[in-house]
Amino acid sequence: MARPTYPTPEDHERIRAAVAEAELLSSGEIVTMLTDRSDGYTDVALAWSAFVAFLALSALAIAPDFYMGLYDALIADWGHEWSPGMILSLALGVATIKFAGMTLLQLWQPLKFFLIPAPIRTTRVHGQATRAFRMSAERRTTGRTGILIYISMREHRVEILADEAIASKVEPGTWADAIAAMLGELREGRTADAMIAGVGKVGAILSLHVPRLPDDVNELPDGTIEL
Repeated sequence: MARPTYPTPEDHERIRAAVAEAELLSSGEIVTMLTDRSDGYTDVALAWSAFVAFLALSALAIAPDFYMGLYDALIADWGHEWSPGMILSLALGVATIKFAGMTLLQLWQPLKFFLIPAPIRTTRVHGQATRAFRMSAERRTTGRTGILIYISMREHRVEILADEAIASKVEPGTWADAIAAMLGELREGRTADAMIAGVGKVGAILSLHVPRLPDDVNELPDGTIEL
């Protein structure tokens, strides 16, 4: 799978033209939006760090002699008696080192996103797309005909959200073909082509359910919004 790239200025013009053309077929107002990620996933990263620290403490409980011997070898403090306080300090040190090490490892973004469970990615992308839809398209047109096509790059997720006049006429599963077409292009790293494919599919669906009215005007920007 190729990593999707951000559209160039020429790509932005291609997307804008595709939106303008699609909107000639219906009263729908298509908003396209692109973001690098939909969440920072700090909680997920901290959860992994805590899990690794817990595993280290479990290993210490199972094989304490190994860790105590390693400590003695590093400190060159043979022959001393291990007090409860020293054992607790050793446990705290091991847990801290493991927690910090896992946190630092996850600063490498490919690893961080690899460790994020797919359901969490999907939920976070949907939540951010919903917020973006409310700000950019929902109830911002006279006929409530706004629709958002949203791509979240690092999560490899696509969302299509429609305003009341469209959602009342189109079943949610109707957008599956458009999403599939977009994901196919994204897997090849062609972000602009993915957006254009989505716009074309959405425009064709809108033309069937919300046909263009004679007095229709362009109420929302045609250019792609990058977050």
